[in-house]
Amino acid sequence: MAAGELTSRDRAELDKAIRAAEQTCRFEFSLFIGSAQGDSRDHAERLHSALVAPDRSVLVLVDRSARLIEVVTGTEVRRHLTDREVELSVIAMQSAFAAGDFVGGLKRGLSMLAEHARPQNTLHAGV
Repeated sequence: MAAGELTSRDRAELDKAIRAAEQTCRFEFSLFIGSAQGDSRDHAERLHSALVAPDRSVLVLVDRSARLIEVVTGTEVRRHLTDREVELSVIAMQSAFAAGDFVGGLKRGLSMLAEHARPQNTLHAGV
């Protein structure tokens, strides 16, 4: 298997991970695996802005050949997901990638992003 290729099983696992992430936090997730055109951050932001609901979306761009990961979050998502939490998710992905587990790293990263982005339940006490 070439470095950039995903099997149909890999794709199915990633689709399932995206659906699970969306159910966890109720935000939309998109995954782009491929070469970034120009500056990777600019490319990720362009892709994110083209999504159906960018304010409620998380886009993860992975350029395997350049060894880059970019995460772009919408304004609604940023209310629940901090830069530090995104950084921890990226580190988890990088660690798995370095160990040769590309799909597992993506699944773990998506799961972490979703868990951190999950709105906290607040108990309201009547006074």
